[in-house]
Amino acid sequence: MPVDTDADVVKVRQAVRGLTQQARLSLVDQTKFVTAASELARNTLVHGGGGHVEAQVVSEGRRTGVRAVFVDDGPGIADIDLAMTDGWTSGTGLGLGLSGSRRLVERFVIDSAPGAGTRVEIVSWSR
Repeated sequence: MPVDTDADVVKVRQAVRGLTQQARLSLVDQTKFVTAASELARNTLVHGGGGHVEAQVVSEGRRTGVRAVFVDDGPGIADIDLAMTDGWTSGTGLGLGLSGSRRLVERFVIDSAPGAGTRVEIVSWSR
């Protein structure tokens, strides 16, 4: 799915909600995953200048979950450790986007470098 407008962020949120329901995540875990996905889609748009997200239901053995990967070709993140620090912000936000998203999901992997864009993968599993 493209993430090039505010409307795209809403579409990502709606699509991810459907996948969390399909994967049978609890209502609490659905809310957490959708919140993280929404924040990451917003970051893709605002900080990355747009990009795309790939989301799907995944399985591992007997577990079923949802995986979403957010990719942009923006300026990248010079210091990932700093960017993951609660309260640090590159703009006018609260500085809870990346670190908050990390706490809401079971798997959070970020890959970024200056001039190379950013890739964030999140996964949550049904219980």
